[in-house]
Amino acid sequence: MDYIEGLFLGKLWSDTDFENRRHLPLFIMYGLFVDALVIFSYWTGKLIPVLSGISILKIVIFALLFLACPFICFRYYRMPLWGKILVLLEKLYKHVLIVGFTVSLLLPRLTVKSGDLQTFMVDYLNKTLEKYTEKFIESAGTFATIMGVVSGGIHVMVVVFFWAVIAVVIPGALYLAYRLVQYGYDFIIARFIIRKYLVRRK
Repeated sequence: MDYIEGLFLGKLWSDTDFENRRHLPLFIMYGLFVDALVIFSYWTGKLIPVLSGISILKIVIFALLFLACPFICFRYYRMPLWGKILVLLEKLYKHVLIVGFTVSLLLPRLTVKSGDLQTFMVDYLNKTLEKYTEKFIESAGTFATIMGVVSGGIHVMVVVFFWAVIAVVIPGALYLAYRLVQYGYDFIIARFIIRKYLVRRK
């Protein structure tokens, strides 16, 4: 429960040590989760209903939840259990919106149609191997083909690894950017409004 509260409420409003822990596995899992949703939509051509694109209504709801966040969270630990559950459900829904926005931003970047993906990959592999084979024709002679295949294969593996890392990092980076912006806004509201006008002075 503490971990969930720390994840959803953030450093400013949570009294857990969530922010002091290392979250690399969570970062990677989030990236893989978003990638899985993107791949599902890419292959099937369908979006999961709750993640179906970016609409004006969703943007307005997200903006309202974003702006209301500090006013909702600052009394979290004084709320009854049912109130805490409602707050966590609201946070969960906001995270679902973030995932949906991320999927909608990444999906159009896949310009190759799923039906043409195999042909695209075979063509890329053949062109890469041919390019490296031509480089070794003069220097390697009869071994040009072997050297070209080995070098081209290494090149392809490096490219695949690079894009796999990027595919995991981008969703996580977007999520971290959201958390930083939310934290900055919450900090300003907490300092200049909540502490001055809403918190009872003893």
